[in-house]
Amino acid sequence: MDAPLVNLIESLEQARAAGQLARRLRVLSHPALLLVDEIGYLPVNRDGAVLFFQLINARYEHASTVLTSNKGFEEWGHILGDEVMAAALIDRLMHHCHVVNIRGNSFRMREHTDLWHAIQPKADEQPASRQTRRKEPKAH
Repeated sequence: MDAPLVNLIESLEQARAAGQLARRLRVLSHPALLLVDEIGYLPVNRDGAVLFFQLINARYEHASTVLTSNKGFEEWGHILGDEVMAAALIDRLMHHCHVVNIRGNSFRMREHTDLWHAIQPKADEQPASRQTRRKEPKAH
């Protein structure tokens, strides 16, 4: 299963409002792999963070979870609105985990940068109007 964090939290909030939170947590704790994408891109309120913690806690040592974020763990307390809860969440995530840290420019931005460079004239290919022309001296 794949979901951005805000969508996942929204589904948990809807289940809670319908009195079905325990059932939804059971359903989400069963897939062998859960991919939670975009942690830290959009704000999460404290209630949503608590629901996310409950889900991770339910999956802890039972199923694999892949998380993607452009934020370091040191920023998760701010993202989730609670340093203590973030520390407990990270503790569960780091136990038996593999961290893959990818550094570099965004793939999408790299494509854009390559395109921009491809359409820019090179210095030796400037249009004639921009090239310096040698002026011949005028005869008097």
